[in-house]
Amino acid sequence: MSKSINQPTMVFWIISVVALLWNIIGVYAYLSEAYMTSEVIATLTASEQMYYNNVDALVTAAYATAVFSGTLGSLLLLFRNKMAFTFFILSLIAVLIQATYNIFIQDFMPVASEQMIWSAIIIFIALYLVWFSKSASNKKILS
Repeated sequence: MSKSINQPTMVFWIISVVALLWNIIGVYAYLSEAYMTSEVIATLTASEQMYYNNVDALVTAAYATAVFSGTLGSLLLLFRNKMAFTFFILSLIAVLIQATYNIFIQDFMPVASEQMIWSAIIIFIALYLVWFSKSASNKKILS
């Protein structure tokens, strides 16, 4: 007995490519922060310096997990593999951990409204990718 696999629409491919680009940008942002030199940190405000010098290792790990699992999930979408859903769930959990720390726990720097908006956008996109991958799996686009 063979599995029936449906052909994806152009919208599926567009969303999958945009998701991959979005997550690659996240990887770049993570690597830029993870490998920030002391010279670059010295150019930041005092509160930003306190944040980057004292950020919890769990938050750094959550950031890395969010962007790398999101990128892998996006690649799996492009390969039409249903494991994309699992990696997007992992990415969402990591995004929520990081956002919770950055908005509610850390007290090194004030949370600006732009940061709150970006956090909301990132959470929304992570939620959307979970839904999108589950929907594609349910429609038998992913196998």
